[in-house]
Amino acid sequence: MHPPLEISRVHQRRVACDGASDIPGGAALGHPRVWLQIDEHGYVDCGYCDRRFILIGGAADGIDPATLPDISEGGSP
Repeated sequence: MHPPLEISRVHQRRVACDGASDIPGGAALGHPRVWLQIDEHGYVDCGYCDRRFILIGGAADGIDPATLPDISEGGSP
């Protein structure tokens, strides 16, 4: 278990990640866009870039992200 590279708090359970949305130059420097679904754990990790998406008000909101196991979409802790 390691802390994720970046944490994004989101309002919706379905999120997109391209690894470069905040980088000048955009997707050319990131990875293919993937859609991720946050489940009952309240968060999901991108399998490409390790960005963690935490659902605001979800089960993982307010918990130290470094203590949460890695969960890629479709995985189980």
